[in-house]
Amino acid sequence: MATLLPPPKRPKLYHGVTKPEPEPLKASPNVVVQFVNEHDGTPIAPAVNLPANIAREGLEVLVNQLRTKDDDEHVPFAFHVALPEEATKPNAPTRIVISKSIEVDVLAHASYAFSEEDVLVVRCAPQSVFKVRPATRCSATLSGHSSPILCASFSPTGNLLATGSGDTHVRLWDLYTETPSHTLTGHTGWVLCVEWDPLERKLASGGHDGLVRLWDPKTGKPLGDAMKGHSKWVTSLAWEPVHLNPSTPRLASSSKDGTVRVWSTATRKLEYALGGHTASVNVVKWGGGGLDGHGVLYTASSDRTVRVWDARGGKQLHILKDHAHWVTTLALNTDFVLRTGPFDHTGKRPSSDEEAQALALKRYTALVSRTPELLISGSDDHTLFLWSLFASSNAEPGGGKTKPLTRLTGHQRQVSHVAFSPDGRWAASAGWDSAVRLWDCSGAGQLGKFVATLRGHVGPVYRLAWSADSRMLVSASKDATVKIWDLKTYKIKSDLPGHTDEVYCVDFVADKVVSGGRDRTVKIWKN
Repeated sequence: MATLLPPPKRPKLYHGVTKPEPEPLKASPNVVVQFVNEHDGTPIAPAVNLPANIAREGLEVLVNQLRTKDDDEHVPFAFHVALPEEATKPNAPTRIVISKSIEVDVLAHASYAFSEEDVLVVRCAPQSVFKVRPATRCSATLSGHSSPILCASFSPTGNLLATGSGDTHVRLWDLYTETPSHTLTGHTGWVLCVEWDPLERKLASGGHDGLVRLWDPKTGKPLGDAMKGHSKWVTSLAWEPVHLNPSTPRLASSSKDGTVRVWSTATRKLEYALGGHTASVNVVKWGGGGLDGHGVLYTASSDRTVRVWDARGGKQLHILKDHAHWVTTLALNTDFVLRTGPFDHTGKRPSSDEEAQALALKRYTALVSRTPELLISGSDDHTLFLWSLFASSNAEPGGGKTKPLTRLTGHQRQVSHVAFSPDGRWAASAGWDSAVRLWDCSGAGQLGKFVATLRGHVGPVYRLAWSADSRMLVSASKDATVKIWDLKTYKIKSDLPGHTDEVYCVDFVADKVVSGGRDRTVKIWKN
């Protein structure tokens, strides 16, 4: 019996019309692309002629092959093209990030600033080799504090969390189990700041009672008595970096009484006090550079000045008088490296103080070899200033001036917080105008160039924190939300609602975000 063929299929009708012919593929133009280093603008290789529809991943492979580096590991890159001055609108992003391909992102950009006949200068910024997953859900809501939570800080390894509250207690939370581990009682006023020693051995807290206390995070017991000396409340704390003093780091505390006190944590005695400010000192930072690399203290005050002190004896080095109102926030481009000391994304623990010091010094010098230690000060005069006070030995000339490198303007109201990204390439500032603004501090051309405004909050933005890979930024606001921003699109990546009142503090470590605020709960957010 012969095999019968099945009957022919009926042609599929689309609403009574036969299937349209597939569109022919559009030919993609070729463009001449010059890849340059984002840091200093030097060409990575001669200009190359490419099809404009090459995907971003293809560009990354190409740049890795063009680089004449002897190390053979693959480096992830981010690519962007700077918009010409005449094509930028006020408050609009000043660069186009290539996220799909040159054809889709650059040639078809709404500004039509580029055509296929231009030589496109594509800036390549090396990214961290690990990637942090964005938090999308609340994994724990931890109650325990009986008053608003005023400060929160992850330990350098990210295993423990400390929160300080208006109920006079500091609480420690275990992040593996997301449960409370210890309640530290001793302060008699609100706890305004908590700060971890970069080797995670001690925790310092400062309160409205003017006392600075040290705690052992393992047992939750106080280390000796409180350190007394301030006549008004303590506004901020800063530990000495590990690469300067790994075994007994000193602690600096600033206060509303206009002084900064530096304490020896081994004896809990005062080493020296820094007088000179004529009003409240709002923030103190302990930098790792300074004269001969012995460390330097930066203090910002309501007397409109920022002062710089030698950390060895407390000698005043500079007074920076450019702000027109209270200076409320400071950030260093080395903050993240100083805070985490020897701990990086590999999760190795140093076996001795000497090894910790060597690891911390290696991380610090790797960062300042690109750009010297930069300082940003933010003020109630709605502006920020970018300073480079000490030229690092091998960075490019131009560091070491007591005049600001640039003035960062654009906020419509007071600046509440400023933070550098862990790789030191970006700075973000938050303001009472509900906006977060991004600034480019990578060193290509103009330091402190405005990049974009991140809009989405409907109330003042109080705090910012960066992810460890510098690809995401998280902000906490009066509007009771925490938002994670995507720095490719300058839009919200994930909105984290859940708090029932203002969010005062936020911190980001590994792929966990923690936030706390007026509703007296700590929320942990995860992917």
